[in-house]
Amino acid sequence: MKLTYRNSLLFFTILMSVLAAGCNTQEKQEDAPPNIVFIMSDDHAYQAISAYGHGLNETPQIDRLAEEGALFTRATVTNSICAPSRAVVLTGKHSFLNGKVDNIQPFDWDQNNFAKMLQEAGYNTAMVGKIHLDGLPQGFDHSMVLPGQGHYYNPDFLVNGERQRFEGYVTELTTQFALDWLKEGRDQEKPFLLIYNQKAPHRNWKPAPKYLTLYDDKTFDPPANYFDDLTNYEGRGTAAKEQEMEIDGHAMWGHDFKFEVDPNGDSTGFARELNRLSEEQRAQWREAYNPKNQAFLDAYPRAEEIAFEDKEKEKEIAIWKFNRYIKDYLRTIKSVDDGVGEVLDYLEENGLAENTIVVYTSDQGFYLGEHGWFDKRFMYEQSFRTPLLVRYPKEIKPGTKIDKLVQNLDFAPTLLDYAGVEAAPEMQGESFRTLVSGETGEWRDAVYYTYYEYPSVHMVKRHYGVATERYKLMHFYYDIDEWEMYDLEEDPNEMNNIYDDPSYADVREEMHQKLKDLRDKYGDSDEMNQKYLDAYLEHMERNNR
Repeated sequence: MKLTYRNSLLFFTILMSVLAAGCNTQEKQEDAPPNIVFIMSDDHAYQAISAYGHGLNETPQIDRLAEEGALFTRATVTNSICAPSRAVVLTGKHSFLNGKVDNIQPFDWDQNNFAKMLQEAGYNTAMVGKIHLDGLPQGFDHSMVLPGQGHYYNPDFLVNGERQRFEGYVTELTTQFALDWLKEGRDQEKPFLLIYNQKAPHRNWKPAPKYLTLYDDKTFDPPANYFDDLTNYEGRGTAAKEQEMEIDGHAMWGHDFKFEVDPNGDSTGFARELNRLSEEQRAQWREAYNPKNQAFLDAYPRAEEIAFEDKEKEKEIAIWKFNRYIKDYLRTIKSVDDGVGEVLDYLEENGLAENTIVVYTSDQGFYLGEHGWFDKRFMYEQSFRTPLLVRYPKEIKPGTKIDKLVQNLDFAPTLLDYAGVEAAPEMQGESFRTLVSGETGEWRDAVYYTYYEYPSVHMVKRHYGVATERYKLMHFYYDIDEWEMYDLEEDPNEMNNIYDDPSYADVREEMHQKLKDLRDKYGDSDEMNQKYLDAYLEHMERNNR
């Protein structure tokens, strides 16, 4: 075609329109509020994320967030138990103010939460996976959550309140449903918030079929203080001595170690747990576990009796139990890591990674044999600390490391800050946005902790406390009145209570003052403790009638 003046003018006009549209689109994307993907697993110990350097396992997908964003080494929780921690994350308020102090008290969804605020600001919002808070989630255009603790195999989900069962493995299904919403369920014209919560690695650590034999060729060494109980927790107080969360003493042959028949030849009830599985799934389980279980029974007939008669055999059995526990725990994490990779790949393949904040965390930490324990609840480091990794290419430099004391109390105000929404006045956390971007080095010097669920499973006593970067002060109360203090620089494993050490008298006085200041700041008190204790005891009495 001959290029005439008229055709040239038309071509130039079209070209400029296309370029202008492209510039407008680019400017719109640059000015758009960030998308948010908030990923929270259940009981994922920081020790079991390879980016933290403990050498226990490999989590290459979660590690991508550390490599491309920030790793927090001293992220902590305000209350180390499932439902209360999740309530703190949503509301930005301590347990004693949001009302969810334990797994028993109800959660009031009518109170404000950061998802509601983002929804009101124009975000398309969804929650998929475990929340462990009764009632229909508020603040979400779409919710697909597990009722209660949920099941590892063939789980039920409450799809916008309607209960449906799905065949498959819960971690894989949760990832699939999260991706389905990202691909097809969300409003493509709006910024989005996706809260994507995994059940794993919560007890009783049932791995996916494809990972049932992972680590079978490996023997793990327990932590150096795994046999802490042999010294009766020398250097600690009554609380450590009277807990019921020892791998060797309190984990169960059936529920935890996957035996259908225990060493005494008695049925454990685990066979009933397998009833939820399909015939094919049960066959896979029995093929993977029964030979291993039988090998143990052949090597240690009358295992419980041997433990009393032969101390060396007792240690061997305790180490075997640790290995069964840690392998199943890590196997469930492998599926969590796979899912994180799938979500990150989707964001990158669809041009969303640059303007999406991705957070990976857990509702609290977990004991992986330290002090001989599993579970959480204590203010000791392994359960007090939680993993936290954040990627946001626009503001966070790859390989950033943050050693300051942040808390799950801070998640709500931080995410609102990134979205350009002012935090609600009642929120008690602080935004760590400028901290992680390197704009400011100023930050709090102490954090506050509470725990309420006693007397109950695992029998961890009620306590509250304050922690600085170096020291920790705790008060255990209700049926005891004991103080513990630790120097984390000199004693990182918290083996020696220095509360009555005269050489730490000045530190003790300073820590008591910090504790008082934080209780006053956040509105906690002995009267508040008594209020929740009375409610708890009333509930227990009512249920025992």
